[in-house]
Amino acid sequence: MSANLLELQGVHTHIGAYHILQGVDLVVPRGELTLLLGRNGAGKTTTLRTIMGLWKASQGRVRFDGQDITTTDTPRIAAMNVAYVPENMGVFADLTVKENLLLAARKAKNAGQMDAARLQWIFSLFPAVQKFWNHPAGKLSGGQKQMLAVARAIVEPRELLIVDEPSKGLAPAIINNMIDAFAQLKASGVTILLVEQNINFAKRLGDSVAVMDNGRIVHAGSMQQLADDEALQRSLLGLAL
Repeated sequence: MSANLLELQGVHTHIGAYHILQGVDLVVPRGELTLLLGRNGAGKTTTLRTIMGLWKASQGRVRFDGQDITTTDTPRIAAMNVAYVPENMGVFADLTVKENLLLAARKAKNAGQMDAARLQWIFSLFPAVQKFWNHPAGKLSGGQKQMLAVARAIVEPRELLIVDEPSKGLAPAIINNMIDAFAQLKASGVTILLVEQNINFAKRLGDSVAVMDNGRIVHAGSMQQLADDEALQRSLLGLAL
């Protein structure tokens, strides 16, 4: 079993006439939380979407758990116990919270067939999911929708959880709740790849970090090393953490 659950080697991605990823090399160690940082437009979201097969790499290789998934379609990647929470959360506004979770629980045809113990665990992570169980998801606040999006991603056991900016636009109290939830997910053995702009979020959760600029990884190492080196932070991100 490889120490790295996910590996990108020399990945290029074109979107129309635009060459977005220009040789991305990235490793996500098994059982850790890896942060993907970088300025706006550096290619972070494109990297996540390429991993999920939503956009196809034009060159290079994407490997998950030792298997080449470069040309694998998105439903098959999801079936490998990989979950993706996009920046826009992808919540179905006209469905209830319960119905949103049920859609992701592939082994259940109704709420009664969902894993009760896992649901209770999710409720402990995100109490709002239980509180608004029968409410339309579109009526939730931004923070509650983000909790629902993550809850839906983990309603079944996952090996890899990929999340794009989970704290964006959230109040500090909800961010702290989200940090606690991701810490528990990591402790349960889930490998997590996170794009995040909130530096407190990154410093408290990250094991390893990769920094992107202009479609490439320009730095990779431990989160602690980056957090302790202000000169490196300014060099890579243009600001101190």
